[in-house]
Amino acid sequence: MPDVTRFFHPVLPSRKLKEKPVRVELAGRAYVLFRDAQGRPAALADACPHRLAPLSAGRVTPEGRLECPYHGWLFDADGHGRSPSQPDLKKCDARSFQLVERFDSLWLAARDAPPSAFPDFVPQGYDFNGTFSMLFRAPLHVALDNFSEDEHTPFVHTRLGWSRAQTKDIEYEAHNFDDRTEVRYSAPQRPSYLIPLLLLRNGDIFHNHWVTRFDPVRTDYTITWTSPTGQQRPFVNRAVIFFVPETASTTRLHFFSFVQLHDERLRPLMPLMRRAALLLSWFEVRDDARFIPLVAHTPYSMKGMRLGKYDKPLIHHRKLLERIYFAQADASTSSEPAQGPEAAHG
Repeated sequence: MPDVTRFFHPVLPSRKLKEKPVRVELAGRAYVLFRDAQGRPAALADACPHRLAPLSAGRVTPEGRLECPYHGWLFDADGHGRSPSQPDLKKCDARSFQLVERFDSLWLAARDAPPSAFPDFVPQGYDFNGTFSMLFRAPLHVALDNFSEDEHTPFVHTRLGWSRAQTKDIEYEAHNFDDRTEVRYSAPQRPSYLIPLLLLRNGDIFHNHWVTRFDPVRTDYTITWTSPTGQQRPFVNRAVIFFVPETASTTRLHFFSFVQLHDERLRPLMPLMRRAALLLSWFEVRDDARFIPLVAHTPYSMKGMRLGKYDKPLIHHRKLLERIYFAQADASTSSEPAQGPEAAHG
């Protein structure tokens, strides 16, 4: 897999990095995360430059240095290393990376990645609601495909969105651009015991508008509800999902939740709604994570697939993955697929 550390990726919830080093993977490469004596996070390649032992199996000394478990070489947060048995030995440094702590997560990037490379994903006017991560046992393209269409909603999920009987009532539109895709779905919200916690009523209309970008790969979902007569419900859920390829066959999703309340009279109910929104999101993502191994074998090429209108973004996403995320110069730069979705069935 190509090196994608020119982008900042969330790789670990902050709370999971404590006294011991932690190994993470990004695009098939291993990194070790640790905190120095002042509690600041740091990241190195998870291979000692001596004999390539995994530094993540070592320990952090009281002085805040990472100690190799094999021969005791010591490394600071910038990767500067020394051998305790050969103090005069030169070129003992390990490769270091940026590791910044924001929104309760640790974000990894190459040492020379500029601050401007950090993704601008925080919606204005929303409260940060929390974050969680979840492993998907499928390649990046399969995980992204799953979150690029809502046609599977009534069959894989049981809470948000519409029921099987309401699939004919979906309103849908999708647009492909040079750097992103934008999709909108609207359909009746099916009954759920969690609906009252979100200040919703049976019969409300569920609206899901999302934008998928590739610097790095992430989708920003804006979920709203209206009454059958078009009245805006007071609660809006904004979810940003980062699709982080750990290996060629696994992808970790990092979910960031934001909420907005339009009616300030309901502000006392905000703590309850925020917890309900985050819990509901966790269950929805878990539904996908449970199902995704069944389609993990889906090939990158779409040849032989009988695609429909809801699959329009999937085709364009392949081009944007190659041109923007993996930076393959020979990929097409067209803002629209060369063929319609139906033409991809081979």
